[in-house]
Amino acid sequence: MNVQITGHHVEVTPAIREHLVDKLERVKHHFDRAVEVKAIFSVEKNSQKTSLHLRSNGQDFHAEDSQENLYTAIDLAVDKLDKQVVKHKKKRNDVAHDNAKRAME
Repeated sequence: MNVQITGHHVEVTPAIREHLVDKLERVKHHFDRAVEVKAIFSVEKNSQKTSLHLRSNGQDFHAEDSQENLYTAIDLAVDKLDKQVVKHKKKRNDVAHDNAKRAME
């Protein structure tokens, strides 16, 4: 999975990059079709904003969060992204099971 990180008025340090990549492992574990993740970190007044865009074969996901701490914003945005991926995967598997069940009838 290719990870592109951009910072708007934020210096993207190796520690921030490492934190994001570590957190994205959970998403990668649930959804191995992820091709690319674009992360944008920005500062708006007193809050740190994280915006994540995951591109895969046939499906795109987007999550963002704003917090006072950038690491907390990353954690929450990745959690939102993970929920979307798990929901999509469950929905896709349910359709496949329904089609198999209908074929047996």
